[in-house]
Amino acid sequence: MQTPLPDSAAPFIVTAELPADLLAWSDALRRAHFPPERNWLKAHVTLFHAFAPSLREELLGLLGQYAGEYAPPRARIEGLMDLGGGTALAIRSPGMLAIRAAIAERFHGALTAQDRHPPRLHITIQNKVPRATAQALQAGLSPQFKPHDFIFPGMGLHIYRRPHWEELRTWRFRGKEGG
Repeated sequence: MQTPLPDSAAPFIVTAELPADLLAWSDALRRAHFPPERNWLKAHVTLFHAFAPSLREELLGLLGQYAGEYAPPRARIEGLMDLGGGTALAIRSPGMLAIRAAIAERFHGALTAQDRHPPRLHITIQNKVPRATAQALQAGLSPQFKPHDFIFPGMGLHIYRRPHWEELRTWRFRGKEGG
C-alpha cells in the first residue's frame, strides 16, 4: 500500500457528478468487474486528473461560480468504450465538455500534460485486466446495452490521497447558461 500524500503534495481531481440512479447502476457494474484489490473509488467521470495543491482556493471559487452560472449539462451514455485492458461506458456531453473547456482555459499553463487534452468522457467499470478479460466483458455487455440519457447534476472536487480520493466539496449546477 502506498503512503498517503500530505496536503502540501496531494493534487486535486475534478469530476462531473452522476445522478443517483446512474451512479448506483454504474457502481454496481464497477464492483462486479473492477479488480477488487484496486477498486477504492465509486463510479465517476473525471474531468481533470491533477491540479496543483497551490490552486485549491482558486478551484473552490471557480467551480462554485460555474455551478451557479451553468445549467445541468445533458449527456448520453452511448455505448461501451474499449480501454485495451479495461472497459468503460462512453459518454457524449457537449455541454459538460464546454464547461471543462472553460475551466481549462482559466487554468491554462497550470494543467498537466494529461489534462491539456479534451477528455473522452467515460465511466470506467473495469481496468488493468488482461485484454481477453476486457473483451469478454464487452462481448457480454454489448447485447444488453441500451443508450441512456441523463443530466450531470454537478461537479466535485477531490484530493488525491494515494490511492484513495477524499471528497472535498460538490456543487450542484443551478444556472441558466448551457445545458
